[in-house]
Amino acid sequence: MDSFDRDLYAGQSVEDMLLEKLRKKYPQAERFEGKCKPFDIYIPETNIYLEVKSDQKSQHTGNIVIEVEMFGKPSGLNATKSDYWVIYTGQEWLWLRPQRIWECVSVNMLKPVQFIGKGDSTAKTAYLVPLDLLQQYKEKK
Repeated sequence: MDSFDRDLYAGQSVEDMLLEKLRKKYPQAERFEGKCKPFDIYIPETNIYLEVKSDQKSQHTGNIVIEVEMFGKPSGLNATKSDYWVIYTGQEWLWLRPQRIWECVSVNMLKPVQFIGKGDSTAKTAYLVPLDLLQQYKEKK
């Protein structure tokens, strides 16, 4: 299994963990399959769309990676159609509205960085947002 497939599997595992939690309260919640989807989970009972991210390295780096561009095109936060981003840190679930993430980035004057992620062949543009800073912008769930 190559790095992309490993990351995809890990991401789907996190989506499944969240879906299991959600279905206790919202039994119709469903996950969307495929690579190019505008969101990961839909909750019909509330008409809410979720983008699910996993950044367990944040436990070591202290930062959450918020991608905004890849292959010269908007991606991640710049392309989201979701009502919430739900980020799993390995210890907690952060529920954030995309506009609150943008607020965090702009109010704190964070600068985007470019790097080639593990398993990628092209650089992405992302913000490295300190976890303790991002936690101040989360929803109370």
